[in-house]
Amino acid sequence: MDHNRDTQHQNAIRAGTISFDGSGIDCLVRNMSVGGANLEVESQIGIPSSFDLVINVEHSNHHCHVVWRKARRIGVAFD
Repeated sequence: MDHNRDTQHQNAIRAGTISFDGSGIDCLVRNMSVGGANLEVESQIGIPSSFDLVINVEHSNHHCHVVWRKARRIGVAFD
């Protein structure tokens, strides 16, 4: 992991919801920065290339798009 990045990361794991077209898929937000996040999901099936990431504990909603996918992880950038 590159600890010399320009953006500050928050590594606390928190529950989130991938929200699109009236549907919601639970996820874990593994880390998050000002520009994006690393999400963990049970399955990537049906997850579109752009969606809203809702983090209830923070009362936040971020529109984002997928920049990479790997097994159960999805990297997203905030729009």
